[in-house]
Amino acid sequence: MADMNKLLGQLLGSGVAGGFAGGLAGGLASNLLTSKSGRKMGKKALKTGGIAAVGALAYGAYQRYSAGKGTADSVLPQAAEAELPPAPEGSAFMPAKNDAAGQETLGLTLVRAMIAAARADGRLDAKESRTIYQRIESMGLDPEDQALLVAEMGHPVDMDAIVNSATSPAVAAEIYVASLLAIDVDTADEKSYLAMLAARMKLPPELVTELNRQVEAQTKAAS
Repeated sequence: MADMNKLLGQLLGSGVAGGFAGGLAGGLASNLLTSKSGRKMGKKALKTGGIAAVGALAYGAYQRYSAGKGTADSVLPQAAEAELPPAPEGSAFMPAKNDAAGQETLGLTLVRAMIAAARADGRLDAKESRTIYQRIESMGLDPEDQALLVAEMGHPVDMDAIVNSATSPAVAAEIYVASLLAIDVDTADEKSYLAMLAARMKLPPELVTELNRQVEAQTKAAS
């Protein structure tokens, strides 16, 4: 069974996640296979694991939203600039370490969300696909992890499946964070995709604001 927490961490840490977007946005020649936010969060993701890193981001934002601070004109709390506390183990944000099935299910959902976000503004052509597959091969993944990732890259994006995977507000928040980390949101198609994703998962606008702020704050803190 693939270690989805580790695999997701390697994706973020290596910049491969952002590479999906790089290929779709017009070629991989410049800034190969990296997104700004994914790259800057990479060290944390490699250290704690990808699910843990995404979970901490979503949990921090969700806590502030739940406390009534997620208004459009609120000031981002200073705590968001510091090291984020981990999401509680065994919660919807972070399955327990001994819950292998929960880790695999959530991790695979987040990987699929990242791939879907990266394809928001186009389609992979054969050359771009080969480049990304070569990059995946160079990551030093376990054969099982590599096979899983290559297989997922070969599947068409199933937006309904991603939305249906949001079995709780916590998971929906994590899917949105993972999607945000996968791309540099600098095209109308990407912005529209994220807005559609949030709407279909029924994320409150105030929570979306906090999730965006959380990722932005931690990206700056990691610079």
